[in-house]
Amino acid sequence: MPSPELIIFDCDGVLVDSEIVAARVEAQMLREAGYEISAEEIAERYSGLTFRDILLSIEQEAQMLFQASLIDHAEAKVDDRLRKEVKAIPGVAEAVAELLRLKICICSNSTSQRIEAMLQRTRLAPLFEGVIFSSLETPTRLPKPAPDVFLHAAERMGARPGACFVIEDSVHGIVGARAAGMRVIGFTGASHSHPRHADMLMDAGAETTISRMSDLGGVIAALSEFSADI
Repeated sequence: MPSPELIIFDCDGVLVDSEIVAARVEAQMLREAGYEISAEEIAERYSGLTFRDILLSIEQEAQMLFQASLIDHAEAKVDDRLRKEVKAIPGVAEAVAELLRLKICICSNSTSQRIEAMLQRTRLAPLFEGVIFSSLETPTRLPKPAPDVFLHAAERMGARPGACFVIEDSVHGIVGARAAGMRVIGFTGASHSHPRHADMLMDAGAETTISRMSDLGGVIAALSEFSADI
């Protein structure tokens, strides 16, 4: 295929090393609410989901109910921790800068306010001005693994879904991107990565995985040489 028409980045765990920060806060709050779980387990099982969807999943699995206020309390604590602690993924600024000859954007389940705050802290904001798409602010408001945010971004950016590459660190994100008809590269270089991470991303539909952002440009160029069976 020719050069991609659009490169879509997930934010949490791809551009910024935020998943482990959020998981630590969420695990603590869940334990305080009576459900024993570690940050590592949240990162492995629920990476890419909103905290609301994590709670719904746990409620179904454990047959227990959480107070609705837990969502707002957790989100506020996560925002506070991220403003103080989040760091950019090593090498991501250089990797993105190499791709600026192409169209790029962000598709995330986080709110645009959280995304922008993290990008400001990590000095990545100038790379993504005006091209941030939150699933919570699309017409349907459906989060990943629904494909809606990816399709919305492609339409707004004037790109065909089949000519888009998505960089994702979560199974849920990859499922959504594949459902949108897009090609996916899995990323395993954030702090929440685990020994099974790459295999899980490949099983979900990633064409390949990388653990270093310095490899991204070369991998996109190599995969662009042939078409994928979406």
